[in-house]
Amino acid sequence: MTARPRTTEGQLGTFIGVFTPTLLTILGVIMYLRVGWLVGNMGLLYTLSIVVLANLVTLATTLSFSSIATNRRIGIGGAYNIISRNLGLEIGGAIGLPLFLSQAFSVTLYAFGLAESVRFIWPGVPVAPAAFVIVLGIGLLASKGSAIALKAQLPLLVLVAVSLAALLAGSVFNPISDPPPMAQSTGEIEYWVAFAVFFPAVTGVMAGLGLSGDLRDPKASIPRGSIAAVLLGFAVYITIPVLLFLGADTQALIDDPMVWARVAPLGALLILPGLWGAIFSSAVGSVLGAPRTLQALALDHLAPKQFARTMGPHEEPIFGLVLTLLIALAACLLGDLNTVAPIVTMFFLTVYGTVNLVAAFASLSGEISWRPTLRIPWIASLTAGIACIVAMFLISPLAAVAALSAELIVWLFLARKERATAWGDARRGLYEALMQWALVRISAHPMTARSWRPHIMIFVQKIERSLDLVHFGRWFAQGRGILTICELVEADLAPEELDTQARRREMEGFLKQEGVVAFAETDVVRDIEDGLISVAQANGMGGLNSNTLLMGWPGGTKGLERMLRSLRAFSQLGKSLILGRIDTDRLWASPADREIHVWWGGLQRNGDLMLLLAYLLSRNAEWRGAKLVVTSLASTELMRERTQRHLDELLPELRIKARTEVLIKPENMTVREMIFAQSKDADVTFLGLP
Repeated sequence: MTARPRTTEGQLGTFIGVFTPTLLTILGVIMYLRVGWLVGNMGLLYTLSIVVLANLVTLATTLSFSSIATNRRIGIGGAYNIISRNLGLEIGGAIGLPLFLSQAFSVTLYAFGLAESVRFIWPGVPVAPAAFVIVLGIGLLASKGSAIALKAQLPLLVLVAVSLAALLAGSVFNPISDPPPMAQSTGEIEYWVAFAVFFPAVTGVMAGLGLSGDLRDPKASIPRGSIAAVLLGFAVYITIPVLLFLGADTQALIDDPMVWARVAPLGALLILPGLWGAIFSSAVGSVLGAPRTLQALALDHLAPKQFARTMGPHEEPIFGLVLTLLIALAACLLGDLNTVAPIVTMFFLTVYGTVNLVAAFASLSGEISWRPTLRIPWIASLTAGIACIVAMFLISPLAAVAALSAELIVWLFLARKERATAWGDARRGLYEALMQWALVRISAHPMTARSWRPHIMIFVQKIERSLDLVHFGRWFAQGRGILTICELVEADLAPEELDTQARRREMEGFLKQEGVVAFAETDVVRDIEDGLISVAQANGMGGLNSNTLLMGWPGGTKGLERMLRSLRAFSQLGKSLILGRIDTDRLWASPADREIHVWWGGLQRNGDLMLLLAYLLSRNAEWRGAKLVVTSLASTELMRERTQRHLDELLPELRIKARTEVLIKPENMTVREMIFAQSKDADVTFLGLP
């Protein structure tokens, strides 16, 4: 017993490993027992439209996953492997679990079909118990190994071919005398309900994909075998409704699931072996695929590790097989084939839609690693993906919402846990493509006063000692601007001594722990003063340059002189500068008791920026309820009245709610003394730099 995936190469080729299981899963229970019912209820033309629509979805999906298969080796899990390795484990798990369930339910679907056909010989056989026994028999065969189970399908393929030939002969040589109009419909079955019943017929396109880990050369076998099987299956499905329309009357098509036996020469003798063989092989394909999907989930730690274990000489995922059979047996309680079919349809549509979106995103991302030998237009994959989602809601809005909600819940649960992976996925490439598209358009629209956002760069020497400054930057940015935190290290760049990438990762971990969403960078400079100017000048790209610099108050005379020399350079670079002197003891008072003071010196003394920063600060949860006070000094009563009137007009125009105070400065007090007297109890005081 082992919990490791097999390291040896698979031994199955294209015909045995992909084409045969895919074709036999496509030509299964729906073909024999429900296509006639569709023709009788919907009429020939509507039935053909359902066949074409369903096959277009599956053909596009087949081309999508075939394109992905030619770009990279698909491992255990088939569709789950594709999704998780391209969109990440979280989305892979959210889709992989429903995929496993749909494969398990498919076993029940085929068992119901086989049980219904048995009643043609023994009418008294109860369907549900018979389906129960059939599931057990299918599981017993699957436990012997995938190679044995798949080789057993070769004679079944011959039996299916014989039954198709018999149907053709009966329809051509003994047609009904007066076929109904081709567009005639009973009107009792809605179009999308009929589509939901038929769609499981074509979901077998992923049968070979589910055995990807058992293939000798999946990169070649999956595209060739899958596309060939889908095209041949489409040809068969477009022909059968015509043959049944010509060979049986409407009432027989509606009432008799075994109408094939009425049309074909020798009746059930030629039809039943093919029917049983096709249904049995379809069930085998599903019962082999489901445990491997669960095994792949377990190997990625998204399912209990027991399901990753394999047993026996063929290393079969026996624990996954047991769970698959238990689910299939429980589903036998649902009653009949028509109840199970829509459930299978809904889950498969989400899987198909996601696989198509993966192929579309991979093409759109422009990643250099995306070099499939089979290329398809991204618009085809995207259209097919959207069509799958639309079809879900057309079939049943309630069921679609339920299925998507279940997947969303799984995704949210998985997204909360940090998972390191040894492979990359397509998300970064897609994000970069979107970013490039956006940056080109942003750069064509320069920032104006109306569109201004605080893109703040915080300079620190050690982020752990500057956490209060970082929090102020977060409050100012308020999730609307870009926050970058830069550690400047004064040293020579010597890789063997200084690992800037490791330090950046440490900073990112610290910021995440503190709940701060920001970019972190570590820059090595030979001189702090020149480094400040160089980094401030170089930061950003494509119109998203930092426009505001935030630094702590410089310590000592040397630091203050260095800062004063940098001010002119920052001004020439068009950067706003905020210098913060923070008293940590007063930082975390109750918001309702806080006051934010802005000392107004006019627009020429950065008054507009200070008002905006004070407003942004007051909008944060930690500062909501704080009182905003705008204070100014005047030398005479006339100047006081004029300034008061100006502020009373300005603040409503700026839509900023604040209390205004204009004071006359006594001759015996300096401006510094006035500011201290008025703002000594304020929690934040904004003063303009000259």
